[in-house]
This record gives sequence, structure tokens and C-alpha cells, in this order.
Amino acid sequence: MAKYKFKLQKLLDIRIKEEDESKIAYGKAQNKKIAVENKLKQLKDDYNKYSDVTSYEDIISQKIAFNYLTAITKSIEETNIELKKEEQNLLKAKEDFINKQIKRKSLETLKENEIRKLQKEEERIEQINNDEFALYAYIRNREKV
Repeated sequence: MAKYKFKLQKLLDIRIKEEDESKIAYGKAQNKKIAVENKLKQLKDDYNKYSDVTSYEDIISQKIAFNYLTAITKSIEETNIELKKEEQNLLKAKEDFINKQIKRKSLETLKENEIRKLQKEEERIEQINNDEFALYAYIRNREKV
């Protein structure tokens, strides 16, 4: 069996490489989504921190705080949209990764089945040879008696 060479080994290698690339892309998509979630959390924390406009003594400070809160609100809305896009990208990357994993596993299964078939054939041939040797030994012993 040392001579066995899988006919589709190059294709299997390509599929493994594609799966690895897809895995990396999926990891990057997860990291981007996490970064956007963290950005959104930070914006919400900032909004909550400065939301009490009445705590400022003069009108100018209140006006500045109000403008800042408006900007943060707009940023939160934009970040929510960005988060939805990143979630979609993550789902696409996950689907792609799963599809490539399935393709790789199907080829590996095919390879394993061929190896098992070859091993069974070798075992069958070995068993036939052992039976022949046993038969010859039996015949020789019978002739001696």
C-alpha cells in the first residue's frame, strides 16, 4: 500500500487551501463585527455619560453638550447600520466556510474509502496466499505420513 496515490490529491490540496483561506476570512469578519459592537457600546456609554444636559450651569455648555449628544446619536445610528452590514458579511463568510469545509470533507471521505478498499483487497490477497501456504503444508505433511 506504500505505492497508493490518491488521484484527486491535487484537488484535495486546493480544497484544503481554499478552506483555510475561508477560515481566515471568517475570523476577520468576526473581528470586524466585534470591533463595530465595541464601537457601538462605547458610543452608547458616551451618550449615557453626557445625556444630562441640565447639569451644566450655563447655556453655552448646555448647547455644546446638546450638539455633542446629537452627533453621538447620529454616530449610533450609523454604527447600527454598519453592525447590520457586518452581521451580513459574517453570515456570508460562515456559509462560504461551511461550504468549503463540506467540499474538503467529501474528498477526504472519498480518499479514505479508496484506502479502505485497497486495504481490504490487500488483506484478501494475503489471505489467499496464506491459504495456499497452509494447503501446501498440509499436502507435504500428508505425503510424509
